[in-house]
Amino acid sequence: MKIPMSTTFPTLCATLLALAAGPALAHITLEQPEAVAGSAYKAVLRVGHGCDGSPTTRITVLLPEGLRGARPSPKPGWLLETRKAPLAQPYESHGRRITEDVVEVRWTARGEEHWLRDEWYDEFVLRGQLPAMSAPTAAPAALWFKVRQDCAQGQWDWAQVPEAGVSTQGLKAPAVRLLLRAAPGDGGHAH
Repeated sequence: MKIPMSTTFPTLCATLLALAAGPALAHITLEQPEAVAGSAYKAVLRVGHGCDGSPTTRITVLLPEGLRGARPSPKPGWLLETRKAPLAQPYESHGRRITEDVVEVRWTARGEEHWLRDEWYDEFVLRGQLPAMSAPTAAPAALWFKVRQDCAQGQWDWAQVPEAGVSTQGLKAPAVRLLLRAAPGDGGHAH
């Protein structure tokens, strides 16, 4: 790759970072791909491209089982919707028994002027409480955010999960992976 002598240092750095991150921009990723089990977590879903050149018009996230009390962040120009469902295992929060919770979050562009063009980048944010690890383990566990990316033409269904383990290598459209680690010194039990 030839770099013109007139290129500024910040431009050069940005170009080299973009080239190095090529595969990372091939799908939707998390800004913070690891977190401590049982902690509050801010999921920043990064969208780095559209659908084969077509702009993104909607992002739908199926939340991983065990993520509690999800609260999405609204985006200017985008309609925000959530869907709740009954929980298989209710939980207590601030003295109340929670029997249903948010299981899906959807952001839809309010018009063509708000579409996320293929050559642009944006983030979609939600926060929630991560589940605690059920047993002490040195290996990380994974939570999977399944994301459907609808575009003006086409779609990506980022929902593939490996049959075993946490590696997404070889998956064409992997779900967004969050690795959970036990809190340091707690033997795998997060509080």
